[in-house]
Amino acid sequence: MSIYVDADACPVKAEVYRVAERYGLKVYVVANDIMSVPRDQPNVELVVVSDRFDAADDWIAERAGARDIVVTSDVPLASRCVKAGAYVLAPNGRVFTSDSIGMSVAVRNLMQDLRAGGENLGGPAPFSKKDRSAFLSALDLAANRVRRRVP
Repeated sequence: MSIYVDADACPVKAEVYRVAERYGLKVYVVANDIMSVPRDQPNVELVVVSDRFDAADDWIAERAGARDIVVTSDVPLASRCVKAGAYVLAPNGRVFTSDSIGMSVAVRNLMQDLRAGGENLGGPAPFSKKDRSAFLSALDLAANRVRRRVP
C-alpha cells in the first residue's frame, strides 16, 4: 500500500508525509524536477521523471492500483487511476470515484474548450485552510479504507 503524489503543484505534501508516517505507508513524491522531501522519513521517496509532458502522470498511472492512494488535482490522471482501482484524492479533499470521474472529465474538457475559444474564466479559488483540513480528513479516511481492502 502506497501513496503516490503528483507533486509539482501539490500544496499538501507535508500533510501526506504526516499521515503516511502515522500509518507506516510508503510515499512516492513524483515530480519533473528535484524538490525537497523529508530526509528523516525513509518511507518518503522522491521520483524525478523527465520533463516530457505527462511523464509524472504516466509514472503514477503505471503503478497505482487497488491498494494505493493517489493525490492529484489532474483530472485525466485521476481518471486513469480510478480505472486502475486506486483511491484518488484532490488536494482539497475531493474524492474522485468511478461514479464522479465521468462528470469531472466532462467539466474539465468543457472548460478547456471555453478557454481555447477565448473565454476568460479565471482560475481556481485560492487554496484555503478549510481545503487543507478537508484533505487531511479525506486522506485519513482513505488510508483506513484502503488498509481494509482485501489484497
